[in-house]
Amino acid sequence: MSSDTNTRRLFLLGLLALGGCGFAPVYGESNALRGRIAFETSDSVAGFRLRERLEQRLGATEVAQYTLRAEITDRRRSLAITTSGDNTRFNVVGNVAWVLTHAATGAVVAEGSHETFTSYSATGSTTATQAAETDATARLSVALADMIVSRLLLLAPELSE
Repeated sequence: MSSDTNTRRLFLLGLLALGGCGFAPVYGESNALRGRIAFETSDSVAGFRLRERLEQRLGATEVAQYTLRAEITDRRRSLAITTSGDNTRFNVVGNVAWVLTHAATGAVVAEGSHETFTSYSATGSTTATQAAETDATARLSVALADMIVSRLLLLAPELSE
């Protein structure tokens, strides 16, 4: 019983210490970059999905303090080939290169690139395979956008100074 009380006290003291040091959750609605970045992506389905996810995570803005330009590229790679030579599974490998600039000065604030992949099966009909490929591309864009957001949220304390 005494051990439980001590554990609870230590936990509460730890929470107080985190609150006192300025700790704030990174993924909350009130992060330092929310509504401060304008997004520019390519006019493609992958670019649209990327911009959509970035705006969902970081908010859309009317007057931006920063501009994020992101260029997404993807390629397909066959993974499974049957004995008759048919491809039954594909990887969609995507890469996004991005640059965050200050809207007023044009100075580069941060930049980076990320790569990831998704997969889809090509064992169904032509329509099912096309739907699976479209879904894989959408999932790829979301994953790449999340990687950008994670990097930007780590930079947020430096950008808000």
